[in-house]
Amino acid sequence: MRAAVLEAYGEPVRIESVPEPTPDPHGAVVEVEACGICRSDWHAWQGHGEWADDQVERGQVLGHEPAGRVVAAGEDVTRLSVGDRVAVPFNLGDGTCHHCLNGHGNVCDDGLALGFEQAAPGAFAEAVHVPYADYNAVTLPENVHPEEMAALGCRYVTAFHALSHRVDLAAGDWVAVHGCGGLGLAAVQLAAALGAGVVAVDVRESPLELAADLGATATVDASTVPDVPEAVAAHTDGGVHVSIDALGRAETCRHSIECLRTRGTHVQLGLTTDAERGEIALPVDRMSRWDISFLGSRGMPPTRYDELLRMIATDRIDPGALVTRRVALSDVSDRLAAMTDYGTRGVEVVTDFGG
Repeated sequence: MRAAVLEAYGEPVRIESVPEPTPDPHGAVVEVEACGICRSDWHAWQGHGEWADDQVERGQVLGHEPAGRVVAAGEDVTRLSVGDRVAVPFNLGDGTCHHCLNGHGNVCDDGLALGFEQAAPGAFAEAVHVPYADYNAVTLPENVHPEEMAALGCRYVTAFHALSHRVDLAAGDWVAVHGCGGLGLAAVQLAAALGAGVVAVDVRESPLELAADLGATATVDASTVPDVPEAVAAHTDGGVHVSIDALGRAETCRHSIECLRTRGTHVQLGLTTDAERGEIALPVDRMSRWDISFLGSRGMPPTRYDELLRMIATDRIDPGALVTRRVALSDVSDRLAAMTDYGTRGVEVVTDFGG
């Protein structure tokens, strides 16, 4: 089958013929109908993560936001059947550890990261293997299209887990979102759907326009204002209750913390680049003085996807609204390269695995 393989960091991925997956006894094989292209793929392609022992090895099949149909299932799989429409989380749990059994499978002790390690080849491919499929594979409602689910990808689930499970956002709260790529725009739409007022921050006009379309109450162009936290405070009567860094740069992280009101909560979603190498200087005295909380968040437990799918089924959110481009597998390199200078808008999805 055809797959996009990381051969050298920062160089075009190669479209190669690789063996088709076969299911482990606990696994299933999914024919990929759509797979989102995410900034986390860009980090992997760039070779980032060495500083956190998280660098993706050469030879990896990339891609971690797939949706498609089950074409084969292992003998121990009881919940899935051939033909079922499913999505596959990137944070794969084994379903047996303490965290999985207590509803936190996104941080499974023996978990795998789809598309980021050799034991879990990714979904920029015609088919993908899902380990522990009864636990990990998410059955799609009939009215949810694979493209929507690919847009949901890790972006919406990461943002939803942060806002609903890590922060417990309340209606009427103010939320700031710093960085309006796919992850940030998902956070904007979800926060608005959950009843919050949202201030979207970016340095580009086009993403800010899209953020406004998705429910942002106000937007801040960080390239034109002298002080981003002051601009956010002016829109929110003194600061936000929750602030998200969806980009992972030192500047966006500090701006996120500095625009919080007393007892506010910062949530770190964006991964750092080789400029930060996993470390950012923070105003810790200010954070201590004003009871500021700093939280990390990663993915979402597979067992809680139904909460987000109900929001789609009842038209409270529309992941498809973020899809701005549909591309072929052979276009993946160009679209990853476009992310280097923030040359993408919304969510781009691979839908043609033969081209």
